[in-house]
Amino acid sequence: MKHSRRSRSGFAPLALLCAAVIGSWGSAAQAQSLLELYESARGYDAGYLSAKLQFEATLASAEQSKSGVRPSANLSAGVTYTDQNLGANSSATAAQVAALQASNRGFQTQSLSASASQPLYRPANRAAYDQAMQRVELAKAQLEVAEQELILRTSQAYFDVLAAQDNLTAVQAQRTAVSEQLAAAKRRFEVGTSTIVDTRQAQAAFDRIQAAQIQAENDLAVRRLALDQLVGRAGTRPQPLATPVVLPVVEGDVNGWVQDAQNQHPSVRGAQTSLEIARLEVVRAQAGHKPTLDATASQSFTQTPNGTASSTVTRRSSATVVGLSFNLPLFAGYATENRIKETLALGEKASSDLENAKRTVAQSTRAAFFNVMSGQSRVKALQAAETSSQSLVDSTKLGYQVGVTINLDVLDAQSQLFQTRRDLALARYDVLVGVLRLRQASGGLNVGDLQTINKILARP
Repeated sequence: MKHSRRSRSGFAPLALLCAAVIGSWGSAAQAQSLLELYESARGYDAGYLSAKLQFEATLASAEQSKSGVRPSANLSAGVTYTDQNLGANSSATAAQVAALQASNRGFQTQSLSASASQPLYRPANRAAYDQAMQRVELAKAQLEVAEQELILRTSQAYFDVLAAQDNLTAVQAQRTAVSEQLAAAKRRFEVGTSTIVDTRQAQAAFDRIQAAQIQAENDLAVRRLALDQLVGRAGTRPQPLATPVVLPVVEGDVNGWVQDAQNQHPSVRGAQTSLEIARLEVVRAQAGHKPTLDATASQSFTQTPNGTASSTVTRRSSATVVGLSFNLPLFAGYATENRIKETLALGEKASSDLENAKRTVAQSTRAAFFNVMSGQSRVKALQAAETSSQSLVDSTKLGYQVGVTINLDVLDAQSQLFQTRRDLALARYDVLVGVLRLRQASGGLNVGDLQTINKILARP
């Protein structure tokens, strides 16, 4: 008995600390819904923000690729100054020297030109532009994947906190019941209607539940910290499920869900887009054998206001040039041929990746579907078990009062009831998360699914 008292006093500081932390969280903020915490996570989660910024960067890159099929124009201007200084050799006459010195002078040249070019036939540039548009679709699919993963991570963290809260509530209720049984056993022992064995059994159960409560409080603190970190808010308090609990119904059969997954899952759409990008890369490689044709035009203007080296007369000149620029590659050291082979192989790889993506989402969808079905059956079974466990507790309590059962039977029955309630709550959360996983596996998970769950939460 002394050892038990030392154990309880040794765990007391940690229990008080956890209780203080949990209490401070409870008073720091009002309960938040799943949708509210998800919106917070969208503006804070680094993984989602990274995917969002990557999508924006891809959009800007796609705009850059349009330059290959659009006209280009350039404007250039220049001013030069020339200082001409002519000298004569020693054999020159005085008249020659005077003539040369008269030619020493400085003059300026001013120039202005504008040019424009319009690609008429550049198959490589057109394929690059089409690739850029496909990369936008690929980035969009990747952003959808990141958003669905964030929905699932937020929901999992949300229900992890609720499960930890339910576990702590069950442990606290069990502790209260065990405490009452301990007090009753002590009274019966004092009046001589029971043995010391009942008292020691109740004391041992009380010590065990003390340790279980400390563990439950710590687990709740850890899971709340994880949710806080995910959504970027301190003191989160998820709203519990409203009673009676009404779980969403999954409609359709597994084959329908698999068909939807292979048609709409962003991973499959991304693989299909990657295959199209690979096909266009083959077109770009084959364009290495094809000619290019551009329309060109230029206008230039030159002026020498102080004359030139040979004349002091101001001169102005302008030129307009319009034409076509044709280029035909003849030989590039077999680089083009080998590039085509490379892109064809990469195209086959992209086709295999697409098939693998379809198989993966099909398998994930089937597993998610059967997990939800199993979870719903488990909830029904645990609901029946809860009713049976409650009946068992009532009958063992009555039997103990009349001397038919012993205190240990009552403690075991109560422990079974509280564990069943905890397992039932956890099974309900697993079904809710499982439905979201099924929606993610089929590619249809969106914010609307969170709104559906929000409707079955208790209002603050």
